[in-house]
Amino acid sequence: MTLSMSSATLPVCTRMLTNLGHILAKAEQFVEAKKIDPTALTTYRLAPDMLPFTRQVLIACDAVKNGVARMGGVEAPKFEDTEATLPQLQERIQKTLAFIATVPAAALDGTEDKEITFPAGPGKTRTLKGQDYLTGWMLPNMYFHITTAYAILRHNGVDVGKIDYLMGAQG
Repeated sequence: MTLSMSSATLPVCTRMLTNLGHILAKAEQFVEAKKIDPTALTTYRLAPDMLPFTRQVLIACDAVKNGVARMGGVEAPKFEDTEATLPQLQERIQKTLAFIATVPAAALDGTEDKEITFPAGPGKTRTLKGQDYLTGWMLPNMYFHITTAYAILRHNGVDVGKIDYLMGAQG
């Protein structure tokens, strides 16, 4: 059986962003229970040269939004990147999920060999075939930023575990 581009993309991205939303909900509960300033989490970074939690969530959403749009040949919505609170980050996840739900599977299927050119740093671009873009750039980028967001919350005492990352609320 062959794995289609849409089945390797849409359900995976939907599940992971949904799980990220679940992890953020646990962070919101943690902030409320401990009566702490939520910026202790949203501005936290694992290392001085890494981006803070908020940017990790925004980039994870952008990796999905822009990746699906590039592969499907559709226009990605523009988000302002002004989210700063946990509820605003939840909204960003929901907007991203709503967008990818509008991209039909047929727009992604058959794009394995489509050349996709994308930004790869300041003033740089890369071009990869669709399947290589999906498996070697887009999905790893999404996983990296979701994992980093998870690690920041876990490091700061939020009660999240591997099952939250893998299964979200279904765990």
